[in-house]
Amino acid sequence: MSRVEERLAELGITVPDVVPPVAAYQPAVVVGDVVYVSGQLPLVNGELPATGKVGAEVTAEEAYELARQCGINIIAALKHAVGDLDRVTRIAKLGGFVASAPDFTGQPGVINGASELLGHAFGDAGQHARSAVAAPVLPLDTPVEVDAIAYVA
Repeated sequence: MSRVEERLAELGITVPDVVPPVAAYQPAVVVGDVVYVSGQLPLVNGELPATGKVGAEVTAEEAYELARQCGINIIAALKHAVGDLDRVTRIAKLGGFVASAPDFTGQPGVINGASELLGHAFGDAGQHARSAVAAPVLPLDTPVEVDAIAYVA
């Protein structure tokens, strides 16, 4: 078990299998020492736990947990792409997208669900640059989607 998986186990998290793509793309692509992780939805066993807009059908607290699940799915995609998660030397950037009701402005707090999880899992190497953007709608009516760029040894 990798050190990253040991840290996740402390939180009661087991790295799941990679989420199969819902369209024509790869979950992650390795180019040299860079891994580009496609946008991950908060799928659990192939299902979305919630749909709709944050600030309307979905609370900010629920969306935080959904972003955390996106982070788990990012880790699964990384593991699928590089094998050993301890090869990850840096999570460089996250792109966070939040399907938001018109008056919802808490996108950064929602995406903290993924950021805080990756920080815990990868330690200092999990500290990253990030964007948190409102979107009118996301694929499958998911409330949250997160993508990532990571470096590996």
